Amino acid sequence: MKVLSGIQPSGQLHIGNYFGMMKPMISLMENSDLYVFIVDLHAMTSVHDREKLRRGTLEAAADFLALGLDPQKCTFWVQSDVPEVCELTWVLSTLAPMGLLERCHSYKDKVAKGIAASHGLFSYPVLMAADILLYQADKVPVGKDQKQHLEVARDLAQKFNTEFGETFVVPEPAIAEETAVVPGLDGQKMSKSYNNTIPIFLEGKQLKKRVMAIETDTTPVDDPKDPVKCNLFNMFKLFAPPQRVAEVHDLYVNGGAAYGYIKLELVDILNDFFAEARRRKSEYLDDSEMLRKILTDGAVKAREKAVVTLDLVRDRVGLKY
Repeated sequence: MKVLSGIQPSGQLHIGNYFGMMKPMISLMENSDLYVFIVDLHAMTSVHDREKLRRGTLEAAADFLALGLDPQKCTFWVQSDVPEVCELTWVLSTLAPMGLLERCHSYKDKVAKGIAASHGLFSYPVLMAADILLYQADKVPVGKDQKQHLEVARDLAQKFNTEFGETFVVPEPAIAEETAVVPGLDGQKMSKSYNNTIPIFLEGKQLKKRVMAIETDTTPVDDPKDPVKCNLFNMFKLFAPPQRVAEVHDLYVNGGAAYGYIKLELVDILNDFFAEARRRKSEYLDDSEMLRKILTDGAVKAREKAVVTLDLVRDRVGLKY
């Protein structure tokens, strides 16, 4: 089964990215035909700083590799290194009904958060569809907020197949419900857009400052609390050993849960949890030539698949003469 997903280098990757996309994708290396890529073209809808985009792309790649992604067991590349995706985006855009794109809530949400309205932001779902269909992906792990965009990809694949003949695999979404939404500092979904994240490799005083900023209620320590409604507990249980999670859960239910102490414990847990990966990330960033070679080699593998699909598309629509 061919599984594909990408991640934006628009800022430091955070623990919501780790549990929502990175960890699940890494776990599929052994039993899937896995495609993982850094979506730098998508990031351009919000990042117009050359150095920030370049640095973010390399850091996102280093993050993935440090966390255990093996480029020998998957196809791992940077989106813009495969130019075929841009041509397919144009072909699909000529089929995409305006109403389909106007119904996508992500555009309105991002504009409401202050991202400048642009054609690129509006047509984001078409580029995402091209990302998926170019490699004939069977499954696409997505968060709940991206499910609508995957439906656009499915609609465009079916529309193309109907008009021009069977060409694209119609992809299926894969949503891990238990990690679909990782809480941020304010209890909303952890997202760079909300500025409520804890970056994966944050450490020291900066990590402590973020964790101590996790919002909690004013219930006294000795009073019972509902762990399900507490974003601190919901974050804590993602990292702590099961026995410790059970102990803290009992403190919530029976009284005795001190938020400040739990936060300090979470700081230590996070430091230890990512310590080895943090060391590996530094090694990758210190050898940027090796990192670029890994990505270049991955792009060669990706293009081998991409050119086959695009050649078929060009023939189907009449661009081959």
